[in-house]
Amino acid sequence: MKKLFSLLFLLCLSIASHAQIIEAVHWSFSVRDISDSEKELVFTAKIDDGWHLYGMHLPEGGPAATSFSFDDIQGAILDGGVTSASHLIKKYDKQFEMELNWYEKQAVFVQKIKLTSPAFSITGGVTSMSCNDQSCLPPMTEEFTFTGKGVPALKVKPETTEKEDIKQEPEQKFVVMADTLVQVQSGIADTVATQAVVSDESLWTPVVEELNAFGENNGTAERSLLIIFLLGFGGGLLALLTPCVWPMIPMTVSFFLKRTKDRKKSIRDAIMYGIAIIVIYVILGLIITAIFGASALNNLATNAIFNIIFFALLVLFAISFFGAFELTLPASWTTKLDSKADATTGLLSISFMAFTLVLVSFSCTGPIIGTLLVQAASMGEIAGPAIGMLGFAVALSIPFSLFAIFPSMLKSMPKSGGWLNSVKVVLGFLELALALKFLSVADLAYGWRILDREVFVTLWIIIFALLGFYLLGKIRFSHDSDVKYVSVPRLFMAIVSLAFAIYMIPGLWGAPLKAISAFAPPLNTQDFNLYKDEVHAKFTDYDEGMAYAKKVNKPVMIDFSGFGCVNCRKMEAAVWTDPAVKSVIDNDYVLITLMVDDKTPLPEPMRIEEYGKTRTLRTVGDRWSYLQRSKFGANAQPFYVLLDTDGYPVAPSYSYNEDVPAYLDFLKGGIETFKNKTK
Repeated sequence: MKKLFSLLFLLCLSIASHAQIIEAVHWSFSVRDISDSEKELVFTAKIDDGWHLYGMHLPEGGPAATSFSFDDIQGAILDGGVTSASHLIKKYDKQFEMELNWYEKQAVFVQKIKLTSPAFSITGGVTSMSCNDQSCLPPMTEEFTFTGKGVPALKVKPETTEKEDIKQEPEQKFVVMADTLVQVQSGIADTVATQAVVSDESLWTPVVEELNAFGENNGTAERSLLIIFLLGFGGGLLALLTPCVWPMIPMTVSFFLKRTKDRKKSIRDAIMYGIAIIVIYVILGLIITAIFGASALNNLATNAIFNIIFFALLVLFAISFFGAFELTLPASWTTKLDSKADATTGLLSISFMAFTLVLVSFSCTGPIIGTLLVQAASMGEIAGPAIGMLGFAVALSIPFSLFAIFPSMLKSMPKSGGWLNSVKVVLGFLELALALKFLSVADLAYGWRILDREVFVTLWIIIFALLGFYLLGKIRFSHDSDVKYVSVPRLFMAIVSLAFAIYMIPGLWGAPLKAISAFAPPLNTQDFNLYKDEVHAKFTDYDEGMAYAKKVNKPVMIDFSGFGCVNCRKMEAAVWTDPAVKSVIDNDYVLITLMVDDKTPLPEPMRIEEYGKTRTLRTVGDRWSYLQRSKFGANAQPFYVLLDTDGYPVAPSYSYNEDVPAYLDFLKGGIETFKNKTK
């Protein structure tokens, strides 16, 4: 048994690792013959599961479209434009509020060329942007080079312009940016580009090691696992109060007391029973992770169809909890396990009894476990399901072990009765509220516009108001007992529920409602919004912002964001609107927001060497994306980093986490470190 627990512990540790650099689209290039004098340049994009690559023609104001740039063409001319026969999905995108199109799984693009000489060479880059249901990556440019031989086409003369002649034999100037060789093509804009990049060369120096020394991502992974464990533990405590689990306590105690008169053995068996419950649930969590994998679990948690199914299941469970019908597993299953528990001895007998508990309690614990697993997967932790199930099982097993060790405690327990039905109804209201969260994910994915933020908030107000009235005895269901008086616990629970409903009312007019920001649709889906107190960046250019910070001697907050970054908007609405956070950002920092999908062209393209590949930076967004990757070793948004006036970090980085106190600690920690460094 010790070996089993050690193995489980090591498994949990070994799978809890993350990488910050994400690459969802993988390009490959090839040449296909049409004839001796005509060729096709083939661009193939392999797209990771759960991600999509945007098409070549998108409306203004949306994400970056896939585009192809041909920088140097020798020995051939282009015949038409780039085309694609791959299946193009067209849908209304709720986040961008426009009709968009994209590819999934794979996309193949083709550019025809005609040869003008026996050998040809073509270089350039393809710029693309990819998203999943949860986040977007900034536009990335993949460089390509095509070479080949053939027979020049008759009556084809290369169309050369003065500009193309210059590009074929460019003058080149090399500057150093962040210890990386950067090639800036010469021309009128060469001086401008060079000045923009090397105004202060040290500001672009990589600081990945210094950032990691503070603790990568502000300890988000560790805190996420702790949160998942606590959510599981809370779910286990809640499950103890359900009608399916409560009656199992005296039954379990009776099972152990009749097996032996040896007190020590009785205690040992009771402890082993609790451990068996934990092992069963943790193994279930590990099996789920092993079957689906970390990325698949995360994709599943944000998949629209899955969320519709889970929404329907939670509504079904809620209706059952309200008393319309009973959801139970076949009685033959539990009967067989119960008989096995009586017929066998030792650890095997205890294991069968633990399985009996799991099956008997399923109709009440199923919704709690399901919601827990989805929440664990959506937090992006590979060990999440196992950690969540560990917390759930620990909370569930402790009382069973204690009552088996101290059977006299049963005398002080309240008897099962009408109060258990009330607990079930309360769970029904909570399941109904949670179901709307999953429907909201599907609504955003498909663009149905049936659950905008004000509709969602209205439904939650009604649900929690009805819950409050139920607790006060104003609403009764068919299986409820008469409420002769309102007990003190019911009164306080009713006050909390009704107060929560009233708290959400201002959200109908655009109040941030930070307490439910993780559940409600984003603020940009609100049709009627009176809330205008938002935080705005002082600068949108890194070098200009850093120069100003040095002048006023203030620390810098870099906000790597994007026009298409949904989670960035959520952080701005749920965290930046907090008065304390807003005050610190506005008064104590120089805020620089860098949009990594800004499509404004640079004065001239800049070629860089990165991870052994040559890339070309063509837009302002390309430049800021390169800054994030090269200087800070990350490419996902939102990404916040605090710097001193020399460009070195004064705190760990911070990613998407709508925890206002944690964000405020993050900001104050940076100020304190900055003050200590400048003394």
